[in-house]
Amino acid sequence: MTNIEGRTSDALLDVRDLKVHLSVDGKIVRAVDGVDFSVAPGEVVGIVGESGSGKSTLARAIIQLMPNVGIAELSGSVRFRDQDLINVSPKAMRSLRRRNGFSMIFQDPLGYLNPTQKVGRQIAEALDDPDDNRVHALLHEVGLPKPRQVARSYPHELSGGMRQRVMIAIALASEPALLFADEPTTSLDATVQRQVLDTLRRLHKSHGMAIAIITHDLGVIAELCDRVYVMRGGKVVESGAVIDVFEAPQHPYSAELIRLSTRHLQVASSGAQRAAP
Repeated sequence: MTNIEGRTSDALLDVRDLKVHLSVDGKIVRAVDGVDFSVAPGEVVGIVGESGSGKSTLARAIIQLMPNVGIAELSGSVRFRDQDLINVSPKAMRSLRRRNGFSMIFQDPLGYLNPTQKVGRQIAEALDDPDDNRVHALLHEVGLPKPRQVARSYPHELSGGMRQRVMIAIALASEPALLFADEPTTSLDATVQRQVLDTLRRLHKSHGMAIAIITHDLGVIAELCDRVYVMRGGKVVESGAVIDVFEAPQHPYSAELIRLSTRHLQVASSGAQRAAP
């Protein structure tokens, strides 16, 4: 259930007044500046905004994947299953990432996958009990054909879409209650984007896990999400049910993002029609 402030009751993740201020060249950058954010069990929530809006920093701060260098302030309340993550020990945080907690998939899988290890081994390392059959089952579950062959491949031998689905398989290995997907379709062509989104949708239904999708693409938000948070300059400028925000945006920035997205879709549709035989 969503209240009038855009938060959910009985939240799996509940973030209040989160601030991540960075020291860059002697200046303070308010990357995340007093953000409230929540995700209910099984919900799909979108975080949308242009580059530099703070959306990726928000996710990384929540699950503590921020570099320690340059952090001038990290404060606020972050509760996952009512556990305080701001003050949790590194060991407890690793445990949450390891089993039934949360996982994250990144927009540049080639930069996160180990180029010297076959992908099957990298998936196995994310499992509590490494097993080839489980590795192959995960690769099959994310829609990769010939999972045994894929498991024996190095990252550079796979296409961008295949690498992204390998990253999803690694994330699924810990059976997360909440999956963060940071720009999961960036740099992929339209057909592969569709395949990745279909994979996320199918996995959400089959696993019942919550998903937080970080993107600049409002089309992704409209297609997959229940609620959306619009970020600009480190702040949430609008939040609510996707249909409400899209049909009647209350903030000028939200309205501009929707206008530009609609125009982009119209141009893409027109180009596709001209290219059709």
